[in-house]
Amino acid sequence: MTGWHQVATCAIAVMVAALNLAPIELQRRIVNEVVETQDIPLLVRFGLIYLAIIILHQAVKFGLRMYQVWLTESTNIYTRAHLLRLYGGQIEDDENAEGRVVSIVGSEVEKLGGFVGEALSQACANIALLLGVLVYMFVVEPQIALYALAFMVPQIMLTPLMQRKLNELVEERVSYVRSLGDRVSNMEAPVSEDDPAILSKIYENRIMFNMLKFTLKAALNLTNALGPLSVLLFGGYLVMIGESQVGVIVAFISGFERISGPVRELVGFYRVTEQARVQHDMVAKWMSKVID
Repeated sequence: MTGWHQVATCAIAVMVAALNLAPIELQRRIVNEVVETQDIPLLVRFGLIYLAIIILHQAVKFGLRMYQVWLTESTNIYTRAHLLRLYGGQIEDDENAEGRVVSIVGSEVEKLGGFVGEALSQACANIALLLGVLVYMFVVEPQIALYALAFMVPQIMLTPLMQRKLNELVEERVSYVRSLGDRVSNMEAPVSEDDPAILSKIYENRIMFNMLKFTLKAALNLTNALGPLSVLLFGGYLVMIGESQVGVIVAFISGFERISGPVRELVGFYRVTEQARVQHDMVAKWMSKVID
C-alpha cells in the first residue's frame, strides 16, 4: 500500500542513524586531541560542530517521525474504509458479527497501521546505527570490540525462543477480545458477573504475556549492561599497560549506549512483526469469510 514511501522513510532513517554516529568520533577526538593539547580554539570548533550535528539530527528525526505518522494514519483510514465497504452492513452467519467488526476496524487496524508506518524505517535506522557502531569499534580497537560484543550472543539466542510463545499468546488474546466484542454487541446475552469465563481468559492471557515480555526485557537489559562494564574493565587494563587511550574508552562506552538502543529496538521489531503477522492473518481470514 505504501510502496515507494517506505523506501523514502528508510533512506531518511539511515540518515538519522549516520548523524547519531558522528558524536562518537567527536568525543574521542575531544578527549585525545583537545584535552591533551589544551587547544582552546580547537575545543570551540569541535563544540560548534557537535552542536550543529545535534540540531541537524533532531530536525531530520522530527521530519522522519512526521512522515511515519502520515503513513500510519493514511494506512488506517484506507484500511478502515476498505473493510467497511467490504462488510457493507451485511450480517455474517454468526449473529454476534457486529462486535467482531468493531474490534477489527478499531484496535486491530490501529496496530497494523502503526506497524506499516513505523516498523520498517525504524528497523533500517537501528540496523544502520548498529552496524555503524560495530564497524567503528572494530576499526578503532578490535580487541575491546570482540570482548564486549560477546555479551550480545545471549540476546540473539534467547529472543526467538521466547517470541514463539508470545506469538501464541497474541493470537489467543485477539480471539478472546473478538469474542468479548461479540458478547457485548449481542444485547440479548451481555457479559455479566455470572459468566466471567471470557474475562478470566483475557486476564490470564495478559498476565502470562507481560510476564514473558518483561522477563525477556530484563534479560536483554542485563546483557546490555554487561557490555559497558567489560569495556571499562578490559579497556581500562589496556590503558594501564599503554595499549589504548582514554578517549577510546570514552568513545566505546558512548558507542555501547547507542548499541543498546538499536538492539532493544530490533528485538522489539522482531516481536512486533510477529504480532502483526498473526493479527494480519486473522483479519485476512475474517475478510475471506465476509467475501464468501
